[in-house]
Amino acid sequence: MPHITTTRRLLLGGGAALALPALSAFAQAFPDRPIRLIIGFPPGGSNDVTARILQPRLQELLGQPIVIENRPGANATLAADYVQKSPPDGYTLYLASSSPLVIAPHTNRNINYNAGTDFAAVATVAATPSVLAVGPASRAHTVQEFIAEARRGPVNIASSGAGGLAHLAIEILRREISPNITHVPYRGGGPAATDTMAGNVQGVIVDLAAIYGLIKDGKLRALAVMSDRRSPLLPDVPTFTEVGVPGVVAVNWVAIVAPLRTPEPILQRLYTAFTDVAKAPETRERFAAVGLETMTMASPAATQAFLRSEWDKWGAVARSSGARADE
Repeated sequence: MPHITTTRRLLLGGGAALALPALSAFAQAFPDRPIRLIIGFPPGGSNDVTARILQPRLQELLGQPIVIENRPGANATLAADYVQKSPPDGYTLYLASSSPLVIAPHTNRNINYNAGTDFAAVATVAATPSVLAVGPASRAHTVQEFIAEARRGPVNIASSGAGGLAHLAIEILRREISPNITHVPYRGGGPAATDTMAGNVQGVIVDLAAIYGLIKDGKLRALAVMSDRRSPLLPDVPTFTEVGVPGVVAVNWVAIVAPLRTPEPILQRLYTAFTDVAKAPETRERFAAVGLETMTMASPAATQAFLRSEWDKWGAVARSSGARADE
């Protein structure tokens, strides 16, 4: 190791000491200009709707405009890559769900980021369970009847696309219930739901938020939610655990991440704002109207640990099932 003189040590130590107040002052001044919230999907989707529900109150708390910027493409992974390469100053954030953050990198070999290590976690704000639903003409009126049908013979289940959360949820069903289940990918939850209503497939698995209106209107019949407890939005619909299949859990969530090396005081400032807004009664009410529930963590560190656990969980499902999005 090169020799360092006493004078140089003093200079280096003084520089480090001076940097701490500078960082603190920088964080206290944050934000002093608009913050961009990047969405990887076009306007109108659940991520975009979530951002627009949060936006007004966030602007009040942070004292700066929150600019929602839609950058769709490649199942929202282009937006993730963009944010990853942005300056780590807290002014460019990514609002994303589980598929682009912790699933797509396991099912698409062209993606080279790790949500557990390549971003600085800010907060989670909302969640929505995956739901198994059938069309009005389906003979299955309970999840038990659907399971029995799948064990007797072939059953087709639609999803919003290959390699995402719904696809892996179907792979969990194949593992836990019956290999007779076949995944049928569509280009989005809308076409998948439409074909299910028409009886062209026997069922569909998508986020509750994507089909909540269709369920309320009686156009789809929800048989089970894929979470560890019943959804307050569908209190009469059981979980798979209740019918003896506890391994079937697939919950989508919405999280905010920043570029790696964003200063901790800035992450904490953002965490507090996003969490306070997500917990507000008016936010909960607006979330419920579109099939979402508030979901928050205890800190940015807890959010980071959650992302790592989700990364590990869905990576294991992708490897065991062989599910791919790039084939």
